[in-house]
Amino acid sequence: MTQRTNLEFCSDLDKDLPFSQPVTFAHLPWERCLAADHERPLDIAILGFPYDTSTSYRPGARFGPRGIRAGSSREKKGRSYNPVWGIDPFEEGLSIVDCGDIPLTPFDAAHAFKQMEQGYRQVLHHQTNTSGGWSHPRIISLGGDHSIVLPILRSLKTVYGPISVIHLDSHLDTWDPYEGYTGISSEQSAITHGTFFWHASREGCVNKGASVHGGLRTKLFGLKDYEIDNDVVGFHRIEAREIDDIGVDGIVKRTLDVVGNNPVYLSIDIDVLDPSIAPATGTPESGGWTTRELKRYIKGLEGLNLVGADVVEVSPPYDSAAETTSVAAADLIIDILAAMAKKMSPDFERQGDSGKDEL
Repeated sequence: MTQRTNLEFCSDLDKDLPFSQPVTFAHLPWERCLAADHERPLDIAILGFPYDTSTSYRPGARFGPRGIRAGSSREKKGRSYNPVWGIDPFEEGLSIVDCGDIPLTPFDAAHAFKQMEQGYRQVLHHQTNTSGGWSHPRIISLGGDHSIVLPILRSLKTVYGPISVIHLDSHLDTWDPYEGYTGISSEQSAITHGTFFWHASREGCVNKGASVHGGLRTKLFGLKDYEIDNDVVGFHRIEAREIDDIGVDGIVKRTLDVVGNNPVYLSIDIDVLDPSIAPATGTPESGGWTTRELKRYIKGLEGLNLVGADVVEVSPPYDSAAETTSVAAADLIIDILAAMAKKMSPDFERQGDSGKDEL
């Protein structure tokens, strides 16, 4: 029997197993991207928002970033070729990094929103690899409750202006806080995970008439909610039940017809999935889409200029022992990574769209 050398033993020790090492998203390198002296270029950043102070029902989404990272444990470089997308996002020469979490106070919502916007902007204005062709990194945000999207859209507006939003959720999240919600006692308490799009639209962050809700199945305070959604906020609505009539392809077509060639932000509330599939969320609603349907929908968005994305409202305290919801959320992010990386691949046929940060 041949005795192994020390070098061969060392090679065995330099391995990363699915269940080993500190937990980062898909075993990506972790960097302190928010540190003042961080200068390494970023193309795609994973950024956590451990915040749930603005929930209206069940809290717990502050543990969402931790749960999603744990749910991604089987994903890692070397086992990362995505056969559906036909690409390995980690082999495209892009700098993809887990930037950890923005430190957010759970005691002062107004200050937390300032922290979120400052942290997101700091990463958004980071240097990129020149090979990527992007002037600004793409950030995939891990929620956190859905209100984190307000400071995100405020940040993106500084680069892209009003942005087209693809919002996948069982709820509208466009409610007028002074009409439908009760008990409002301050300006800050008017910002919740059900009202943030109302604020974002009024602040000019949302491209009105070129944004889409998908997967809706919520109850309303009244038909006036739809009037506000149409006239004030400016979203096109796709109900969850419509998938039975027009299928995933029909929903994709309606989405693409609305958003066109605009820069797009994709926001996925995990409660767009049926609670039998993703039970760990703050405001579950029955009758949702399946994971397979949602993954096929995301594939239908191939070619869009996704300038940012999130998966939010994962609340691990309500998950099963099998981490069902966290695993589903992590897998959706893997597909979003593929979509962003493929947009930058030299083999991707862009049909006249450079894929760069152009309006």
